[in-house]
Amino acid sequence: MEKLAFLLMGPPAMVHPDVASALRAVTVSEMKRLGAHTVQVNVSDEALGHPFGVEPDSDAEQILAAVFAWVDTAEGSRVAAALPDPTPTEARWHGWLVCESEPRPNRAQPPGPDGRVPGFAQLAALSRPAHLSWGKWRRLWQGGHTAVALHTQATFRYVQNLVFRPLTAGAPGYAAIVEECFSMDAASDLHPYFDAIGDEARLARHMAAMSESSDRFMEGSAPLAWTIEWVH
Repeated sequence: MEKLAFLLMGPPAMVHPDVASALRAVTVSEMKRLGAHTVQVNVSDEALGHPFGVEPDSDAEQILAAVFAWVDTAEGSRVAAALPDPTPTEARWHGWLVCESEPRPNRAQPPGPDGRVPGFAQLAALSRPAHLSWGKWRRLWQGGHTAVALHTQATFRYVQNLVFRPLTAGAPGYAAIVEECFSMDAASDLHPYFDAIGDEARLARHMAAMSESSDRFMEGSAPLAWTIEWVH
């Protein structure tokens, strides 16, 4: 079984309602017809907005939506044909074959009857700083940062997708794609986000630990999205 990751990237914006609707309905069924065993769709959502009131950088490319598909083999797979055309926006689909690691599986918030997972998902595409070798970067991230992220953030799902190779021409050279799921109250309050409800000292410690750990393997900000997630 192999995991394919597709990101819709472009200028900051919410996903057009027609594209979002197609992703949740047509794309899922069509990818399954083309051989996908499971399909996960993440889209930016007006109801969620921008958590903590943080507006995205208008000059930076953002993740607008994501589709993850699990197939028997990536070689020769045609599931990408089911991705909806983002026209007339400037957004574009990029794809990668990834190696999935799930340090914290979702056992607390199963998808509802419509496939939607309660809460929200934060997606980030990570680049490897030039001064770090691939091996050292991976050890700092997976070998060191994982424990810090699990300890300092109140995620109910945490997934690391290590990029193996691109699937589409011109795909950015990201090293990994991260998925983190939080309860909805964490979208407006840092205390539940950092597992520090009612404890200012704990909040400060967790934020400082997370920032210090991230600085070891990240250089600058990563393309980021706050999304609603559907799994079928």
